[in-house]
Amino acid sequence: MSAEKNKKSNNDGDAKTSSSKIRSPKANQRGAARLAAVQALYQMDIGGTDIGAILEQFAPRMAGGDVDGDEYLPADVDFLRQIVKGVLKHQLVIDPLLDTNLNADWTMPRIDSTLRAILRAGAFELKYRSDIPPAVVVSEYVDVANAFFEGEVPAMVNAVLDKIAKSLPNKSSSN
Repeated sequence: MSAEKNKKSNNDGDAKTSSSKIRSPKANQRGAARLAAVQALYQMDIGGTDIGAILEQFAPRMAGGDVDGDEYLPADVDFLRQIVKGVLKHQLVIDPLLDTNLNADWTMPRIDSTLRAILRAGAFELKYRSDIPPAVVVSEYVDVANAFFEGEVPAMVNAVLDKIAKSLPNKSSSN
């Protein structure tokens, strides 16, 4: 089933408090940053928007609170920038890594732009952020996938990122 058919119908893509789990404030801020990073990568992918314009656009939401009648969690701005800049810097390594771990019927250009952004961000963290346990990275990006998709897609995100985590030296999904 294609990701387009599998997208949730009520998808405004914003990090709202109603969909967040109860966690420590830092974890909530990092989760909000991951969601915002996926949104930024998506916009950059389909709209060709540069990183400066994207970060400026997200500034009101990153602070948290009420924005245009919607309640947002504050995001860890530095972490958001690290993810977005890291994906951009390492995309020539990340995309082939993802292609290798995707089902043979799916390639990076063929998958939905939102799914591509989720996988790129997750793969970046797995490969380049050894300070974050792989199980946390996989779980967080499955949560992000659940914010956008139903059905098979979150399971696909789990499978692909877990496969990458297990393939990296000194990293496994059980850390």
